[in-house]
Amino acid sequence: MTASSTRRTTAAHSRLAAVGAIAVAGALMLTGCGDQTKDAGSDNATAAAPLADKLPQSIRDKGVIKVGSDIAYAPVEFKDSSGKVVGIDPDLAAAMGKQLGVDFQFENGTFDTLITGLRSKRYDIAMSAMTDTKDRQEGIDSDTGKKVGEGVDFVDYFTAGVSIYTKKGDDQGIKTWSDLCGKKIVLQRGTVSEDLAKAESKKCPAGKKIAIEPFDNDQQAQTRLRAGGADAGSSDFPVAAYAVKTSGGGKDFQLVGEQVEAAPYGIAVAKNQTQLRDALKAALDALIKNGEYEKIMKKWGVTDGAIKEATINGGK
Repeated sequence: MTASSTRRTTAAHSRLAAVGAIAVAGALMLTGCGDQTKDAGSDNATAAAPLADKLPQSIRDKGVIKVGSDIAYAPVEFKDSSGKVVGIDPDLAAAMGKQLGVDFQFENGTFDTLITGLRSKRYDIAMSAMTDTKDRQEGIDSDTGKKVGEGVDFVDYFTAGVSIYTKKGDDQGIKTWSDLCGKKIVLQRGTVSEDLAKAESKKCPAGKKIAIEPFDNDQQAQTRLRAGGADAGSSDFPVAAYAVKTSGGGKDFQLVGEQVEAAPYGIAVAKNQTQLRDALKAALDALIKNGEYEKIMKKWGVTDGAIKEATINGGK
């Protein structure tokens, strides 16, 4: 999961499916065995993957970067009708893989467990429309303010805000977050949308708090709203916009109001993996420079969130 949203901001896992692996590098892979890195085969591999030498040797030896992702957050990452993992993140990962000479293998996980999986080394990185925030960087639970881990570093690659959507033709008079007082909203657990709903509910008059129903993934929240089980839903802007465009052939939902809380999406990397972090940044910058990044943004209709340069820990 979980364009955004600014999707996903609780520090415990710190926003808009099924276990799958997608091979995304067409480049030759480096074995990195002793002096063999000097041979002709290695020269060819380096030419095909110009940034391979920036990766940690352990990653080069494996030839794989394991990616923790909540694969139910279209169009950022989701499964198409054939079961293939597709979306903005997989396309960017595939392009980075060509620069780095490795495969990015996506492994599905519940959004609010991705950073835990990163800490336990189940994943090398987490790439899942995850908003870069100071709390996540520092390992702080945004609900309690308590330290829950050492935090992570982020390589920022996109900018997105949070949107509200309702059933089409039935906006319940909702235009802003304050209009949600006394109403029910569905959203994905552990996201910026949930944080915003909780914060806004505290401002509501007594007896008119916001009823918040969180789900494990955004698709479940959409299903609930579609069935009439809530007044509104919220997710990262790209995800909400995609749902409005595609659900029911565009007849199920509508966006209301403006997106808020624009913030960067970041690839999460363990604090002690600075070489991997810097290699990812170099790969993203290369894609921005050679035009591949822009092509991917255009393909998914999200050029409004495009960045001009990858940054590290740019979230606030």
